Amino acid sequence: MVENVIWPAYLDASLSRSEGRRVSEDLAVEEPTVDEIAKAVQQIGYDATIERDKSYSREHWAQRGRVVVRGADDSTKNDLVQAVAAYVAAMRE
Repeated sequence: MVENVIWPAYLDASLSRSEGRRVSEDLAVEEPTVDEIAKAVQQIGYDATIERDKSYSREHWAQRGRVVVRGADDSTKNDLVQAVAAYVAAMRE
């Protein structure tokens, strides 16, 4: 079973692509939380596990956590991150 990790930095509008953001500025949100990401992953239909004590390597000083996604064997990581970003953005509207 494939495990994908989604870091909040992937969706953070305050970061540039070189700083770790993986979605377009249109889909990015300010300071996404692991709770929002996990909820979006579950809405898509995958299992999500929150690991709060982890730090993204490009933000090693901030423990924002990460979300481990299981069961996403049928899609690429990029497709998964784009879909999660769309759900998080929709939840904030």
